[in-house]
Amino acid sequence: MKFSVSSSDLQKKLSLAGGAISSNPVLPILEDFLFTIEGNQLTIAATDLETSVTTNLEVNADGNGTVAVPARILIDTLKALPQQPITFSVDEDNFGIEITSAYGKYKLAGENGEDYPDIPVPTDADEVSVSSLALLEGINKTLFATSTDELRPAMTGVFFQVDFSKLVMVATDAHKLVKYSLSDITGEVTSSFIIPKKALNLLKGALPSTDEQVSVSFDKANAFFAFGENKMACRLIDARYPDYNAVIPVDNPNELLISRTDLQQSLKRIVIYANKTTNQVILTIADGSLTVSAQDLDFSNEATEQLSCTYSGDPLTIGFNAKFLVEMLGVLEGEEVKLEMSTATRAGILLPTEQAGGQEIMMLVMPVMLSN
Repeated sequence: MKFSVSSSDLQKKLSLAGGAISSNPVLPILEDFLFTIEGNQLTIAATDLETSVTTNLEVNADGNGTVAVPARILIDTLKALPQQPITFSVDEDNFGIEITSAYGKYKLAGENGEDYPDIPVPTDADEVSVSSLALLEGINKTLFATSTDELRPAMTGVFFQVDFSKLVMVATDAHKLVKYSLSDITGEVTSSFIIPKKALNLLKGALPSTDEQVSVSFDKANAFFAFGENKMACRLIDARYPDYNAVIPVDNPNELLISRTDLQQSLKRIVIYANKTTNQVILTIADGSLTVSAQDLDFSNEATEQLSCTYSGDPLTIGFNAKFLVEMLGVLEGEEVKLEMSTATRAGILLPTEQAGGQEIMMLVMPVMLSN
């Protein structure tokens, strides 16, 4: 089996698929890429048994076949080569691989491709179609709010809820919650599932930032994403997602409108003076003015700033973790944001004042109990 390919084209495809390879795999063969040649098509696959990536590339091939190629040494070789055509020759008896470039020859030991674990493919799966840009937006807006607590596996991923032409993505770590809704997907199904963080990080790096449609299919155990020449499969998190609607307060009569960057920059300055464990800042809101303050009694540090805002409601003093607010304001877009609150002990709702067409985002942040 022999084929020639451009080194830079191959490197691009390998860096995409390589994201699925684990740094400490359970089987030695999982340190490899699976190369399969059919006609003039090279299919590259990689998996860690949880997440799999498959991608295709046109090559000049002589003979069909399959071989497992050590990933690290191949990627390092391609990085060190300038762009040029390279030729792979595979010995079908011992799976030795010889790579020929304009500079010379490199030999490495491959393995039998037949021993590579099967890559899951959708059979009898439900399917919806989503714009790549909208899906990318949803991942970027929710991923940061997932939990790292392995004792609550459901919260370590993003919850997808498909309802015919609507997709809702939710992420929470019990301190903050993000709900992103998309109302123009193409689908005939209702279902919900939880996708792990690693798979979404991989997907985020691979999705095209164009309006191309991405096919999302899912069964009881796996979710599959297909776009262009790329396919990704991941095992779903088998857990029950908490009832997020129950924690979203409905009646929030106190409404604050403020410049997003002004509030974000103010919080970044004030949090320097806050207690390092709680990062607690106190918002004191009255008609037309917002006072942001923090103090760290252990070190006698204290800071106060005043910002102009538009406020309707009763005067209110409420404490939040500044790090969470800064992170959320960084993910939101637009000039102005709206913070809706009811009392000092109930969650605040953070919204952009303008939502993009067909998309809706809502963030919720739990208050920090006031110590004084």
